[in-house]
Amino acid sequence: MIETGEFTLDNRLVSTQESEEDLALERGLRPLSLSEYIGQDKVKENLAIYIEAAKRREGALDHVLLYGPPGLGKTTLSGIIAREMGVNLRITTGPAIERPGDLAAILTNLSPGDVLFIDEIHRLSRAVEEILYPALEDHAIDIIVGKGPSARSLRVDLPEFTLVGATTRAGQLSAPLRDRFGIVQRLELYTPEQLSDIIRRSSQILGIPCTRDGALELAGRSRGTPRIANRLLKRVRDFADVIGDGQITEEIARTSLDRLEIDNLGLDSNDRRMLDMIIRGYDGGPVGLETLAAALGEEAVTLEDVCEPFLMQLGFLSRTPRGRCATRLAYEHLGYPVRQDVPPESGQLLLTQE
Repeated sequence: MIETGEFTLDNRLVSTQESEEDLALERGLRPLSLSEYIGQDKVKENLAIYIEAAKRREGALDHVLLYGPPGLGKTTLSGIIAREMGVNLRITTGPAIERPGDLAAILTNLSPGDVLFIDEIHRLSRAVEEILYPALEDHAIDIIVGKGPSARSLRVDLPEFTLVGATTRAGQLSAPLRDRFGIVQRLELYTPEQLSDIIRRSSQILGIPCTRDGALELAGRSRGTPRIANRLLKRVRDFADVIGDGQITEEIARTSLDRLEIDNLGLDSNDRRMLDMIIRGYDGGPVGLETLAAALGEEAVTLEDVCEPFLMQLGFLSRTPRGRCATRLAYEHLGYPVRQDVPPESGQLLLTQE
């Protein structure tokens, strides 16, 4: 968790980072089969074929790499893969495997066909990766026994297994590790319609009355991410119980999210504060990240990892060699008038004096 003066990665409602509350919530909401899994149609179709082919061959599924933004269901898919294959699932994370011996202990305890899921696999150390290569290709690991001149290498055979790796930063995977995955799938952001279906499914499981229009209103402000959608569902339920009749309608959803300062595109107060500072404080940019962070009283890494990705996806923010610039779409969304006589090559969109 990255802490700053005003907020953390975990306490923003629209943060994609997983919190303890999210973990407890998602355990009860995760679908158990591909047929129950909503969205990611191309990924599901391909996985269904790969799984069926592996079952017909009576062998383990090829190693799978799932990548994409956080909160889209990579962990859920790993559980579905194991369940569809009828095998056990072992879950760990890249940072948790600190030494080669930690990985060796996990691998030697696998049963034939088991699925090993490693989240944040891009954070594996190089020494651990070296142990993983022969395990993925030859189903064996080399363990060094003893020290000094008497040290010797002991080769330990492993059962055939499937590694499912998940990462939000596929570009940070080393090429040798990336090349050892036979199945590589990218998860895309969800459409409002798909998120609406997810919200209605979650509301039924949690016993929260929610209309279709209410679900669509929540979906439109969830940044295309199921994790955020489920989080907003729980918060809006509180408003529905207190200021409504317990049912999440379009009006209740809109009123609740407006009070939570989440606008119709999913921007919260921190996103708008960043754009407002660029537009009003620096004439639309360019402004350096460190300068912007100092002006906002935040850490530069927080702005870069938390705020910028979604603003860039919306086309509200652009990165240039000279710094960050607010785009015309950002001006229009925040209701600022734009001067039309500014040359495009200046990188600036100045406010009118009206």
